[in-house]
Amino acid sequence: MKKHGVLNADLSKLLAEMGHTDKLVICDCGLPIPKTANCIDLALTKGIPKFLEVLQVVLDDLVVEKAIIANEMKEVSPDLYQKTLEILGDIPVEYCSHQEFKDMTHEAKGIVRSGEIIPYANIILVSGVDF
Repeated sequence: MKKHGVLNADLSKLLAEMGHTDKLVICDCGLPIPKTANCIDLALTKGIPKFLEVLQVVLDDLVVEKAIIANEMKEVSPDLYQKTLEILGDIPVEYCSHQEFKDMTHEAKGIVRSGEIIPYANIILVSGVDF
């Protein structure tokens, strides 16, 4: 049994396989998932696990050079947006429309579905390198 980090075997494997500039989506339970996507569905029920919990665990394990967030999160879910920025810390953030965000999910190496029910609780993390 692992002592630290992500215990979910599929998510741990995906994080280990991420290379520089690969994209990882963390999303709420309502975001459409492309049919061909590598989806790791962590959702148990509405609200469990929470988007912010999943984001924090992933950031503890993954080198991230930037994040992409839909503009709609700022407008519709401002509290979630502020908490997301706090968790991201110094990681640069780019913005796009929700439609552009959904289009970008087709390019992701993986999509991690949370149980979050707060609107627009979605983020794309672009993998960096630690050297």
